[in-house]
Order: sequence, then C-alpha cells, then structure tokens
Amino acid sequence: MSALSTAEGTRLLEKLERLRENIASVFIGKPDAVSQMLIGLLARGHVLIEDVPGVGKTVLARAMARSLDCRFARIQLTPDMLPSDILGVSVYNDKTGLFDYKPGPIFANIVLADEINRTTPRTQSALLEAMNDTQVSVDGRVVPIEPPFMVIATQNPFEFEGTYLLPENQLDRFILRIRIGYPSREDERLILIEQPDRAPLEALRPVMDATDVAGVQALADDVQIDDALMDYLQDIVEATRRHDAFEIGVSPRGAMSLLKAARASALLGGRDYTIPDDVKELVPAVFSHRVVSKSYLHDGHTASNDQIIREILEQVPVPT
Repeated sequence: MSALSTAEGTRLLEKLERLRENIASVFIGKPDAVSQMLIGLLARGHVLIEDVPGVGKTVLARAMARSLDCRFARIQLTPDMLPSDILGVSVYNDKTGLFDYKPGPIFANIVLADEINRTTPRTQSALLEAMNDTQVSVDGRVVPIEPPFMVIATQNPFEFEGTYLLPENQLDRFILRIRIGYPSREDERLILIEQPDRAPLEALRPVMDATDVAGVQALADDVQIDDALMDYLQDIVEATRRHDAFEIGVSPRGAMSLLKAARASALLGGRDYTIPDDVKELVPAVFSHRVVSKSYLHDGHTASNDQIIREILEQVPVPT
C-alpha cells in the first residue's frame, strides 16, 4: 500500500497544501516560485532566489520561515562580514579557563542568507560545509546541525554594483535557482492595496512543525521513478556535457538534484510516482546555475544558459 494512501500520508499532504496556501496568501501572483521553494524543502535542498531588488525575494523566504514552526535565523550579508559571524566563535571563560563555543546563526532550521553575493567569497565559503554535510567544523571540533536544515539565499544579479560572483562550487550546493520576475498588472494592484506595510506577512502563523517536515521529506524519498524517466533524465544531463555552447556540463550532483526535485514535484502534485513533466519543468531551475557557457568565460554573460537548456529540452525525446 502506498504511504500516501495511509491516514498519516493523507494528513501530511493536507498540511503540505496548507503550507503552500499560507505562503501564497502573502506572496501574490507567483505560484511557480512558491512551488519551487516547497520542492527545495521536500528534497532536503537549499534554494537560491535571484532577481532584481524589490520583487519579493526576501518576502518569499520569510513567508516560508514564518509558516514553519522551526528555528529561523536571518543573516544580512555585507562586505565586512567574517566567517565567524556565520559559524560562531570560541570565547574565553574566565571561570573555567577554557574556551566556550558560541554557535552562530547557521545553527537554525531555516536560514535566510540575504544578499549572499554582497559578501566576499571567503565568507560565502563558510556556508559550504554546512550546506553539503549539515555540520560545521570549528576549532578542531565537528558540530552537527539538527534537521530539518535549509538555506534560502537571495542575491541581486551580479552586474549590480557591490556584488561578488558566487563560486561554481557554492552555486552547485543549491538544488535550484528561483527567478521571480515582475508581477502582472492585476497582481501588482493587489499588492499595492493589500500589502503596503507587509502586515499580512507578520500575521502569518505556522502550519507545520519540524516533525511534519521530516514526514513529508520521507514521503518524497519514497516516490517512484520509472526506468524510462531515469533514461530521460540522464539523456538531458549528457546533452549538457556534449553541447558546443557549454564548457562545463551538469555534474552527477546536478543529476541527483534533478532526481530529488522531480520526486518532490510529484509529491507536491499528490502523486507517489513521477511523470515526464516533473523532470522537464524543473530542468532550467536545477541546471542553469550549474553549467558554464563558453561565452561566460569570455565576457561574464550567462543569460544564454536558460535558452540553451530549453533548446536541449526540445531536442531530447520525451518518454511516453
């Protein structure tokens, strides 16, 4: 019997839908962005939200955090920030004569790394071990981070003044990159009327706790994927490695990220099995920040990555 057909599975799916509705109630007009955020949570991944200032990047991240009854920390990244400001620091204790470790804000369930590309690569790299291994190495000790653990990072396009490029190994730790875009005229009117002071965001109440999050993540792990869909996924990955426009294609970690995201997408749709759209619709968000185009190496231009990946999707046969 499928786990989704049990009473516990039904309860968790209902909570997951309430979570989606809770976030969408304050983040208006962008259901795809909300779904992608939830896919990142279900897949135990980290999410990068990239767009111009003022389109709601931080609102989306805070709406997710306020909808979960978990520990939340916000890190406002700046050029003068040090790794210890994120990881924590050891402080000498006069009474014991020893150094006591004071954990930094990374030790939370949901961590908002706001404007991650406004701090230096050295400080950005402080997040790497935490994002990859759910632990932090400080002063010769390894300190685990309690699950669930999710980093939601926001960044402005790197062409903006005062920003640093995220290193490729940092980008590869994000399961997907979300692009929000401007709202439609109707949605913008609704935002202007209903949310001039962001009061609805502050009024959000949690609809899931850490145990519920662990439960829905376990359900996503059990979603089935057919061999034909696995072949389809690998065909897309191999096409990025062979494409003349890319210097670097998608790595095995990127392929695994797409598999996890596809399973999470199926669960978000109320299914315990994947379909081709679960894979195809997520490819741009999962792959575009993992490939390196040849034009990028010459002039820093990355806008063509999405377009090339969509061309690949048109060329790779979809299983029926």
